[in-house]
This record gives sequence, structure tokens and C-alpha cells, in this order.
Amino acid sequence: MKYVSLLILAIAVAVLPSLAQKNKAVPVIFDSDMGPDYDDVGAIAILNAFADKGEAKILATIASCIHPNVAATFSVFNTYFKRPGIPVGIPKGYTVNMSDRQHWTDSIITAYPHALATNAAAEDAVKLYRRTLAAQPDGSVTIVTVGFLTNLYELLRTGADEYSPLSGMQLVKQKVKQLVSMAGAFPSGFEFNVIKHKEASKYVFDHWPTPVILSGFEIGKKIKTGLPLVANASIRHSPVKDVFRISIPLDPNDAEGRMSWDETAVLVAVRGYAPFYTLQRGRMVVSETDGFNTWIDDDSGPHFYLVEKLPPANVQKVINDLMMHQPGGRK
Repeated sequence: MKYVSLLILAIAVAVLPSLAQKNKAVPVIFDSDMGPDYDDVGAIAILNAFADKGEAKILATIASCIHPNVAATFSVFNTYFKRPGIPVGIPKGYTVNMSDRQHWTDSIITAYPHALATNAAAEDAVKLYRRTLAAQPDGSVTIVTVGFLTNLYELLRTGADEYSPLSGMQLVKQKVKQLVSMAGAFPSGFEFNVIKHKEASKYVFDHWPTPVILSGFEIGKKIKTGLPLVANASIRHSPVKDVFRISIPLDPNDAEGRMSWDETAVLVAVRGYAPFYTLQRGRMVVSETDGFNTWIDDDSGPHFYLVEKLPPANVQKVINDLMMHQPGGRK
């Protein structure tokens, strides 16, 4: 059985360059710490742009953090992009409790319609994962995490339920094609998404049974986005524009635009890593004491981190253009 599992992983790894299949929408579960930062907003905007272009199908939007506005915030964007029926999941057990220091969530939930008003009205995140995965074809789903690994940690440790007789580990192995995660710093370092719930990060990266592509801190740090969106006078009454308009002036580090960690993960998840990046294969190791991540090169390892191929400015233009996409098209 061990060798069969390794063979399956090897086959999956072999097709990584073609994961963004032409003429076929990539089924995506989007898992985000929406609220404390706002590159998550750029990420959900470009994911919806891909969905309108027929390149992605958004199965669920799930929070990996908790604050009073998080469910309503997801609902604002799902509603704005004409997908109000996309389910929203919220952690119901332990989670990282983050505040919206810049208070942009307050502004958009006041100004824009949303189907969910409270976190209590949202689904349990882990149950939503199990329900969504169980309904999908085998080996089809791409999970994108741009926050903490809390939900995946809990998912892997679930047992059979009303949605599937499989354990969480078995369900992921059967249904998930790849995990694309904005996590880590390479070849080593302290990275926020990893260290804030280090137990979850270590467990997931030690046990996740499908290929994992990692967009490290060093990738998004060089890509500054949002200013063209804010300057575009033709875009009006947009929660995406409002968030960047409110937030950019509040941080001197964002004078040239917000660093775009989360957008790169969505870009790679849907369109593939080429031509923007190459991949370094190996294994990410997370310290159980402080969450520091290191890297081991390994030609048979299950993990891959992005290495720049095109100049960051090229990727920046692609993301900026996608972030200015207006809702419409496929529902």
C-alpha cells in the first residue's frame, strides 16, 4: 500500500505543469484569514475574475481566523461578484482570533449587501470542507490557503460522518488534486501564516497526502498591487477598490501598493506556475517549538516552493489587471 500511495503521488506530481487545464475550470476551495490583512481581498477578486472567465469554479469560501465581521465580509464579496450562494465556512473550534486593525471590514459591510450578517449564520468550516469534497469528482479539487492551516489540520483528523464514510485523510487523498498555500519563507524563515498556529502548520505539512505548492513570503513581498485599481475612475461602488483605497494610506509600507502574497497563490492555483515561476522540490519542515520553517531538497519530496522566473513587475501587472475585473459573466 505504501508503494501504491507513492506511485499515486508521483503521477500527480508529474502533471503539475498542466494543472491549469485549458478549457476546464479549476474547482477551488478558498481558505483565507480574511480581515486582518487585505491582500486577501485582492486574492478573492482575482479568483472571481478567473471564475467569470471560465478558468475557475469557486466551491466554497472559508475563514481560517475569527473576528466579528469575517462571515459578513466573505458574503460581501460573494454577493458583489454575483455568487451569493457560495457557502461560507467559519471555524467553530479553536482558531486564531485576529482584529481588523484598519477597520475596512466595518466600512464594506455597511456599504454593500451581503447574505450573511453574523458568524453564527455561517457553516462550520470543517463540515463544509467535508461536504464539499465528498460531492466532487476524485482528484479534482484545488485547495488554496492564504491564511492559517487551522481548518486543514482539523479536516485531516476527522472521522466518517454523514457526508462520507472516509476519514479526513482518506477524503483529502481521494478528492484533492493539490494544495496551493501562501506559507513559509524559503529556504528558511519565520512566516506569519505558519507561526500563528504552528501546531496546525507542522501537522499539515508533515501529513498532507497530495502535492503542495508553496508561495513563500519572498515571492509576494516584491509584488505591489492596488494603486491602478484605486486610480481607475471608471470603477465605482466596488468593495475591492474601497478596501485598497481605505487601507493603502494607513501604512507607509504600502505607498507603492500592497505586498501581494495571497494573490500569487491564487494565480498559481488556477493558471499554473509557468511562465511566472519554476518549482524547487523537496520538503518543508516546521519547528514544533516556534514555527520556524526550513527546507530539505528532495527529488521525491511532496512539496514545491515557487522560484522567480519572470521579473516581479510582470506578475504585478497581471495581478493588477485581474484585480480591476468587474463582476459579471458566469453565476
